[in-house]
Amino acid sequence: MRQFMLPDLGEGLEEAEIVAWFVNEGDHVVANQPLVSVETDKAVVEVPSPWSGTIGRLFGEKGDLIKVGAPLVEFAEGGGADTGTVVGEIARSEPGLRLAEAAARPRGPQVMPAIRALARKLDVDLNLVQGSGPGGSITRGDVERAARSLAEAGPAEPLRGMRRSMAQRMATAHAEIVPTTVMDEADIDAWPKSADITIRLVQAIAVACEAEPSLNAWYNSQASERRILKRIDVGIAVDIEGGLIVPVLRNVGERGSADLRAGLDRMRVDSTARSIPAEELRGATITLSNFGMFGGRYASLVVVPPQVAIIGAGRVVQRVVAHQGTPAIRRTLPLSLTFDHRVVTGGEAARFLAALRSALEKP
Repeated sequence: MRQFMLPDLGEGLEEAEIVAWFVNEGDHVVANQPLVSVETDKAVVEVPSPWSGTIGRLFGEKGDLIKVGAPLVEFAEGGGADTGTVVGEIARSEPGLRLAEAAARPRGPQVMPAIRALARKLDVDLNLVQGSGPGGSITRGDVERAARSLAEAGPAEPLRGMRRSMAQRMATAHAEIVPTTVMDEADIDAWPKSADITIRLVQAIAVACEAEPSLNAWYNSQASERRILKRIDVGIAVDIEGGLIVPVLRNVGERGSADLRAGLDRMRVDSTARSIPAEELRGATITLSNFGMFGGRYASLVVVPPQVAIIGAGRVVQRVVAHQGTPAIRRTLPLSLTFDHRVVTGGEAARFLAALRSALEKP
């Protein structure tokens, strides 16, 4: 018997969810034939067979979580095991989330035994109940009120795929980052109506990174080491059905507008189709969230380590502002910059934002 272990499909991947098997036990396969599709933190990836042979056993079913290095397929012929990875174990889906180790789980509320018994009887998770008693303790009325609310709610849905990954990444960010946000607005009334807002933002980020390189950096909190990066690779937050995906637009400081737009369009198509390669989701040096296309003006954003900054662009609005000494109605673009204050100083952030605004205000 020879076992094939789930390989590492991307930097930092710990596990993947089985989406669909393409083979059955007893099937004969050839090398490089797709065996299974799995969902990583952002993409659906097909895993090919490393050898030719007959399938003896499949480990896991659709929806199961399997760790990197855990058995994936056992071949009925051939000797030796796949030693390219460390053997792990299949993890069945659970109602709750296994969040990042850095995020400590909250302790359960302090509850009298009789109230716990009532919660079990009414099938109420006490972690969902907000206590109204002394010191925030949970009362009988709190449990009964929660039971009525849950009776009207939909069934519990374990987070999967992108939403599960988002929960893990946000928990890590919350545990590690010390976020601070500064805000400003750019007067873009001189822009032509055909201006490509996203590409202008990307190019302005490149200008700002040149003016204040400390925000185009990675920070290793374990070693207390900062690494300022010369190349500017911008993660672009893309909202698609099922969650949020952040493909990376590479080397933006050396590319023209048409090239950047073509690259962004291709990434959006691949993201929507969930066919974007895993390597295109890794290695961003700074991130842009152009949430204004949906609504909202300013935001306190989330920096995902090892990055140290994220820029948010809000909804373009017409405002009365002072222009050349007189009141005027001008189109303005709200800007938010959230940075990791462990690594970036307020002065560095302010200079970056000023350079960003200045670049955007050019016609």
